Amino acid sequence: MEKYRVGIVGATGMVGQRFISLLRGHPWFEVTCVAASARSAGKLYKDAVGERWAFDWEIPAGVAEMTVVDAANVDEVGAKVDFVFCAVDMKKDEIRALEETYARHEIPVVSNNSACRGVEDVPMVVPEINADHLAVIEAQRKRLGSEKGFIAVKPNCSIQSYVPALTPLMEFEPDKVSVCTYQAISGAGKTFKNWPEMVDNVIPYIGGEDEKSENEPLKLWGHVENGRIVNATTPAISAQCLRVASADGHMAAVSVSFKKKPSMEQIKERWLHYETEAQRLELPSAPKPFLQYFEDPSRPQTRLDRDFQNGYGVSIGRLREDKIFDYRFVCLSHNTIRGAAGGGILTAELLCRKGYIQRRG
Repeated sequence: MEKYRVGIVGATGMVGQRFISLLRGHPWFEVTCVAASARSAGKLYKDAVGERWAFDWEIPAGVAEMTVVDAANVDEVGAKVDFVFCAVDMKKDEIRALEETYARHEIPVVSNNSACRGVEDVPMVVPEINADHLAVIEAQRKRLGSEKGFIAVKPNCSIQSYVPALTPLMEFEPDKVSVCTYQAISGAGKTFKNWPEMVDNVIPYIGGEDEKSENEPLKLWGHVENGRIVNATTPAISAQCLRVASADGHMAAVSVSFKKKPSMEQIKERWLHYETEAQRLELPSAPKPFLQYFEDPSRPQTRLDRDFQNGYGVSIGRLREDKIFDYRFVCLSHNTIRGAAGGGILTAELLCRKGYIQRRG
């Protein structure tokens, strides 16, 4: 098949670099444009990134020699692409303005940023959970005055370990959730090389993360009504998010109460047999299976299990009774693959399969 032409806006940052790495050899997508701030524009990508390249492997050859485009030059980017992934480091109001400008110029945007996550007609998608939310794009296009352009976002990386574990259990009506996340330094765009203060350290605060972890799941579990996404009202979620001395991988310790308490066997059965829209549509990056459960109480472990299903899968373990809640368990996901760039790529695959992204000629 003819590949979709893809632009990376914010290509020099860590998430932009991860997009470029994951798209190497992708069966549907080909990177044809890299865009960043004005200070990087005009440079070869390899020179713009320089020593900030975060990975052990080399920059893909085709991208290394590309000339970086100013991300603000929407027309120049648009001439090279069918859609863009956006992972810029800017103020939220500036990000929203930039993404809406791309959408109004008929360029679909699949965003890693949080600026538009709270907008009622912007779908915030995990393809295995709420693919049906794409229906709201029609209303968003009317608001923006576009025919083909739109914005779709992926949720915060912190929730993509435990929300996939809770979703198969929604029939049992979870009403209270307490979660503590232990988040890798790559979630802050850092490595141990450029953040030595994190070696042998834990920081009990990540700005805005507790609130995102409490609120964003309710949008994922919501429904589309009259051209907007109506958030779910339950469960109530209490979250604490910690930065820990791990390179990659976000872990979550979850306690949950249900209105209709299931047995442990029922919970494990739902996890084992959870089938998703991404799998049914045979999206190239869709993990099969999406979830895995460990009976070994010492698993999942960050170093051993973050790369499950090439980083697209979610690992669960230590399911047991809780003295305050009904049950507790531990989850793990790869934060820059499932939780960031990979989640964006999977969402773009879904959008292409559903016909929302089309080649621009």
